[in-house]
Amino acid sequence: MWVARRARGRGLGRRLLGELEDHARERGAVAVRLDTNRTLTEAIALYRSAGYVEVEPFNDDPYAEAWFEKPL
Repeated sequence: MWVARRARGRGLGRRLLGELEDHARERGAVAVRLDTNRTLTEAIALYRSAGYVEVEPFNDDPYAEAWFEKPL
């Protein structure tokens, strides 16, 4: 997910993340996993504040440098 710079600071990323978690939960998911690049410090802060914890790599995405998981 990505929020344009001019739209940041309005809680859109947090709301979008919450909606994605709700959709996953409704479809029977018991956890959400995501990856990101370490330069995206705002995203990492959002994920951590939303209850995601850093886990071992689970894919080979060449741009991923941090992997997170959250139980639902």
